[in-house]
Amino acid sequence: MLDVKNLYAGYGIVPVIEDVSLSVQSGEILLVGGENGAGKSTLMRAIAGFNKPDKGEIVLDGKPLQGMAPEAIAKAGLRLVLDGHRVFPELSVYDNLRMGAAARPGERAGFAKAVDEIYEVFPILKEKHRAYARDLSGGQQQMLALGQAFVAQPKVLLCDEPSMGLAQALLPPILAFLRRWAESGTAVIIVEQHLKVTAPYADRAMIIERGTVKFSCAANELDEKLKADEVNEAFA
Repeated sequence: MLDVKNLYAGYGIVPVIEDVSLSVQSGEILLVGGENGAGKSTLMRAIAGFNKPDKGEIVLDGKPLQGMAPEAIAKAGLRLVLDGHRVFPELSVYDNLRMGAAARPGERAGFAKAVDEIYEVFPILKEKHRAYARDLSGGQQQMLALGQAFVAQPKVLLCDEPSMGLAQALLPPILAFLRRWAESGTAVIIVEQHLKVTAPYADRAMIIERGTVKFSCAANELDEKLKADEVNEAFA
């Protein structure tokens, strides 16, 4: 569903990721890990069009994405959920979900069904559907950010650090939701530092170090691979 080949990207003249390749299929979760500053977020932003890659190919369901604006990439079926609970603080929970559906105009029935699913998975959002997003807790805002992406029903979801600013106890329910989402046919990439918590929900894993791929493996082999490669366990 998503195929990234030999990608180079950074900020201005400063390179951050070099010669990174990855792929993810429908129904699959790829976990991308690495220490702070390794280039994980830069990779996600480059795929989603927020950082223009210097070189490489990005193909979504057979369609090249290079040179497309972020909003065009979103309409093509790729959605990025940024870290830090990026929601519209002055809008209600429900209106935030409506904004998330902007990439799929004219599908009212599909939107209503998706909202019902979000409320089923995260009942606190249904309880607070009239509340301003600014008044939600950090964990609730992260749930809402995922809900915004879910109602758009993308082919590929990129989720950057879902644990950012959350109590670790809130991470498993979010990961379980992402697993369920993937099994419905969406290709999912999760960028996360809490690898031991996240790996059981993933199919494959990839570790980035200093802007390049250190190794890839099956998710259930990640713990042994980390030990064998002596990767810094501070982020494991």
